[in-house]
Amino acid sequence: MAEGNITSKVAGFDFEKNFDFEEAQRWMADYWATSLVISALYAALVFGGQRYMRFRPKLDLRRPLFAWSLTLALFSAMGAARTGRYALDVLNRGGWRRSVCEQGFYDGPVSKFWAFAFAVSKVPELGDTAFVVLRKQRLIFLHWYHHATVLPYSWFSYKEVAAGGGWFMTINYAVHALMYSYYACRAGGLRVPRLLAALLTAAQLTQMVAGLAVSGLTYHWTPSPDCKARPIHVAWGALLYLSYLLLFARFFYQAYLRPRSKTL
Repeated sequence: MAEGNITSKVAGFDFEKNFDFEEAQRWMADYWATSLVISALYAALVFGGQRYMRFRPKLDLRRPLFAWSLTLALFSAMGAARTGRYALDVLNRGGWRRSVCEQGFYDGPVSKFWAFAFAVSKVPELGDTAFVVLRKQRLIFLHWYHHATVLPYSWFSYKEVAAGGGWFMTINYAVHALMYSYYACRAGGLRVPRLLAALLTAAQLTQMVAGLAVSGLTYHWTPSPDCKARPIHVAWGALLYLSYLLLFARFFYQAYLRPRSKTL
């Protein structure tokens, strides 16, 4: 149990309150390195799958993709609501520093379930790429690189019960709720305005900027006993968020800002 946490007044459901944080934390401490194996296997399947599909017809998976995206959208929205209420509660009662350093996200009465669910959900989210490969859509580096790296980082962060994790979870949940809602709409046949797609990418860019900011604040405050994170965790997080920021910025420019070439 993390020490010195603010006790949130947010009411919890039975499945949240009955979740065994100590058992979950022990499990993650024992098996977090498995995430590296899963990521390596994922990369192999991505490129092996593309090779397999090269001379085969693309699959029409709109209905499964709709169900998949809607499920993850609802899950992410619930996660954002639950960890978000905890984050705002801590922010209002303890200020920005406390909200960044707070470890109660991992073992709080409400958020402890969603913290573990967040880390574990990075495994099924790898399934996003299966739809890209099997439908023979263009697979960009940003897509598979992000999936392959965020999984081990999330599991390592949970194992470490590291400061800053609460905001990482909350913002990621919120952005994913928007992202998977967008995917569900597209798979359901709705025409989504280009502006909304651009705003979604802008939200993802904002997430990366926020991640870098939280990493910087964590680095600034970690020498204090009430803000615990190892340097390797802070450095890993900062490097990943910086790489994501650069890649998303490049994607945003190429997709929405770069002048389109005119055909004669």
